[in-house]
Amino acid sequence: MVNTKVTLSGIELDNPVIPASGTFGYGREFTAWYNINCLGTFSFKGTTKEPRFGNPTPRIAEAPGGMLNAVGLQNPGVERVIAEELPRLKEIFRKPVMANVSGFSVEDYAHTCALLDREEQVGWLEVNISCPNVHGGGMAFGSSPEAAAEVTRAVKAVTSKPVYMKLSPNVTDISAVAKACEDAGADGVSLINTLLAMRIDLKTRKPLLANGTGGLSGPAVFPVAVRMVYQVYEAVSIPVIGMGGVSSAEDVVEMMLAGASAVEVGAANLVNPCACRDIIRDLPRVMEKHGIKSLSEIIGGAHNG
Repeated sequence: MVNTKVTLSGIELDNPVIPASGTFGYGREFTAWYNINCLGTFSFKGTTKEPRFGNPTPRIAEAPGGMLNAVGLQNPGVERVIAEELPRLKEIFRKPVMANVSGFSVEDYAHTCALLDREEQVGWLEVNISCPNVHGGGMAFGSSPEAAAEVTRAVKAVTSKPVYMKLSPNVTDISAVAKACEDAGADGVSLINTLLAMRIDLKTRKPLLANGTGGLSGPAVFPVAVRMVYQVYEAVSIPVIGMGGVSSAEDVVEMMLAGASAVEVGAANLVNPCACRDIIRDLPRVMEKHGIKSLSEIIGGAHNG
């Protein structure tokens, strides 16, 4: 009998599979397909201080081995999330949930995190300093160790729950950013967010996305994500949540061997709404095939050679 349980900052998860923010909404839509309580947890839609309509359309473009998105953090704002979405979420999901937070200033991050920190069902705060699809915010804070540390300190000063900083791959040295977050008090880091990318329409000779650029996700980015998780695991002593192109139980195991304590699944949910359920169901088979008795024992296993 294999053991799929893992622990994130003192909170036990039945398994390490977590739908990534922006690909799972607030969970409601997926209840038509399966009981979402099979998940380890999930990271709900990126939440900002004020409501956001997001970027103009078109926001989505296909790419070999994945997709580009430039949704632009569309969400109803933190006050409506607390008043409307979280009560509905409690009716369908009985486990602690991960609250994903974005902002356009250090004060924005602190304000939104302070409000969500008070919510009983929120187990962790995932602070997105890595969104490549908005102007004047998001990725700007994750592009340098100093800016990342500033946001981390501001959030930790107003929260009591574990804080995971979501990092951008669009930097020269992601390990330096991760270490700065750790030194500033982060309880963990999540990586990677999408890679900045573009497609051009041959007929119009213009970018396919109204925003011009967007974030590349899907299987094409998986090797990049594994490499960055591996590097960050060696640079920090806090937990790492790995993500980026994960679409199978084998991918989950590979990401954990690289150093991930848990694994988020993003674009795969948009291709197959049952992707996370299917991965969870397949994990015991893959573990048995590779002689793995407990997933918690393989975290960082690729570093032992």
